[in-house]
Amino acid sequence: MKVIVGLGNPGRKYSDTRHNIGFRALEELARRHTIEKEESRFDSIIGHMRIDGEKVLLVKPLTYMNLSGKAVQPLMRWFKLDLAELIVVYDDMDLAPGAVRLRAQGGSGGHKGMTSIIERLGSKEFARIRIGIGRPDDEAIDWVLGKFSTAEQKLIKQALDRTGDALECWVRQGIDRAMNEYN
Repeated sequence: MKVIVGLGNPGRKYSDTRHNIGFRALEELARRHTIEKEESRFDSIIGHMRIDGEKVLLVKPLTYMNLSGKAVQPLMRWFKLDLAELIVVYDDMDLAPGAVRLRAQGGSGGHKGMTSIIERLGSKEFARIRIGIGRPDDEAIDWVLGKFSTAEQKLIKQALDRTGDALECWVRQGIDRAMNEYN
C-alpha cells in the first residue's frame, strides 16, 4: 500500500489558496482514478483507490498545516507502513510558481507542515513533491493564504498535471524513477 499525503488547511476559505496546493494535487489524482471509499480517520479525509492494482491512500490532514504530523504518524503506525510507502505533496515558496521538484528525503526547508511530520515520524527519510508558489514581496502568511493570480493559474494547472503524472510514476516505479522523469 502507498500513502500520498497532500498538505493544506481544511475549510472552504482555504480551498484555493497557495498553501492548499497539496490538497489540489490529491484532487487531480482522484479525478484520474476511481475513489473506492472515502472515510474520516486519523484527523484526515482518506480516499481509497488503486493505481494498476496497487492500493493507494490519498490523505488530506484536517489538523491545519502546522500540525500535519498529528494526522500522518498515527495513520502510518496503524497500517504498519514503512516510510518508503509515503510521499508528501506541499507548497514551496523557494520555487517559482508552477515548478515541481521531487526528493527521496530531506529536511523541512522551514515548511511548518513538513516540520510537524518529520518530528512526529522521527525521520526525514520519506519522499516528497514540492510545488512552487513563489516568494512574496511582503508578509509570507498573507502570501500562502492568498489565491493564485490569473497569470499563475495556467502554471499551477500544468504543475498539478505534472504532479499527478509524477505521483502515478512513484506508485508504479518508485521515487528514483519519478525523480529522473519529473525533476
